[in-house]
Amino acid sequence: MKTKQIFRKQLSLEPGYLETLLDLSNPWCILSKKINWQRIEEKLTPLYSSIGRPSKPIRLMCSLLIIKQIENISDEQLVKAWKQNPYYQYFSGMEYFTWDFPCDPTSLIYFRKRIGESGVEEIFQESVNVNGVDALEDELIADTTVQEKNITYPTDSKLHLKIIRECVKIASTEGIKLRQSYSRTVIKLKRATRFGKGKKQASIKRKALKRIKTIAGKLVREILSKLTNHEKYAVKLELYQYVLAQTVNSKNKIYSLHEPNVQCLAKGKAHKPYEFGNKVAFATTKTTNVIVAVKSFDTNIYDGDTIPPLLDVAKKTIKKFPKNLFFDRGGRGRKKYQETNIIIPDNGTKKQSKYERQKMKKAFRRRAAIEPIIGHLKHDYGLNRNYLKGKIGNAINAIMAATAYNFKRVMNSFYHFLTLILRCFIPYNRILSSI
Repeated sequence: MKTKQIFRKQLSLEPGYLETLLDLSNPWCILSKKINWQRIEEKLTPLYSSIGRPSKPIRLMCSLLIIKQIENISDEQLVKAWKQNPYYQYFSGMEYFTWDFPCDPTSLIYFRKRIGESGVEEIFQESVNVNGVDALEDELIADTTVQEKNITYPTDSKLHLKIIRECVKIASTEGIKLRQSYSRTVIKLKRATRFGKGKKQASIKRKALKRIKTIAGKLVREILSKLTNHEKYAVKLELYQYVLAQTVNSKNKIYSLHEPNVQCLAKGKAHKPYEFGNKVAFATTKTTNVIVAVKSFDTNIYDGDTIPPLLDVAKKTIKKFPKNLFFDRGGRGRKKYQETNIIIPDNGTKKQSKYERQKMKKAFRRRAAIEPIIGHLKHDYGLNRNYLKGKIGNAINAIMAATAYNFKRVMNSFYHFLTLILRCFIPYNRILSSI
């Protein structure tokens, strides 16, 4: 059930009252007043029931998601930091400083599941609105990248060993007596797979890998024959059989048992030929670098096919189709979508004048500005490794990373504006001494 709305009191001189304790020129304080929290609450309120136990305030939970992504920390670290930082508490709508935890870390998991992708899109919409006129340009630049999932580098032997462990675990839970657990045999086989450079060692390794796969298949078949409650483990056992049946040339391969939707993506990087996760497309304004559209894809589709859904998201966010969209050469084959011209770098035509060619060349150089933005999203805002589960986790993490980038852009603009004012009214030496 949605909690009762708390109305702010007038300015108080009581101990612990945050507005009298804090520097209200702090970026967190200014951002908290810029965000239209009422609009977010109105959009997310229908997701709550009218009966039952009162929930945590929507503003508190949304602000926790924003802080987590901006600071790029885990749910556990977030609740600990919130307890110690009064600016986080003020941003979350608290009136008085408290030493209590805002919520249990698992509550954030349930909240993300509750609001889903559509709820997170409302928070992203607010991050675009906060940037004001900067987000309303007629020209966008776009690109795709890979959001890696939190899995180890996949190999067939790792999957087969995990199937063996899971089958033994199922047998122990259901009281099934196996003919053999293969625990000692598997340890010896794992040791044999570690060395395979020499001719003799390579033969031993190859036989060990084959033996591990055989053992995994035996255990799966034995569990299927002796298990009474098939419905409980039907999905798992079907997945195990699919993994054991796949070969090197199989399509739609499974690379992880706990994340079966992971795709193998090759972006042509010399240092990282293959990345395992999902493809994400971003679109930013051409000059102000505000992210106005983000779209997560669950399949390894052609980069050019990501443009139409990305432009649909942009239309929903900024209420219009942009005039031009600049994309890299990976989007060949697309010239126009709805009212938008899709421009791919090329050498121009003979009919174009020298001025027109120079203008287009300058625009293509500007398109490269999205590359460092993607770098910031990965290393500063949690896009580099996605810890959220499933397809919905892919979408939520990508959208929240873009949301954090937009909010941080606003916070940085406040900081630079205040610094400029200080430099105008305070002697330069005093500024240097205070840094």
